[in-house]
Amino acid sequence: MDNIGQKIKCERLKKSLKQYELAKKAGISNTYLSDIEVGRTSPSLKTLDKISKALAVDIKIFL
Repeated sequence: MDNIGQKIKCERLKKSLKQYELAKKAGISNTYLSDIEVGRTSPSLKTLDKISKALAVDIKIFL
């Protein structure tokens, strides 16, 4: 199915957040979030946890 980055982007758009807004909430750089969303890099579980908390969703939806 979708990769993790696509799932993160989908959840971000559902919440009407811009990339820089989610990155700030998650405590990561906008560039790093962009790289994750387009599939250039994969987030660590720690980063994925930060993103899921910033989106207020269960981390399991990304795995």
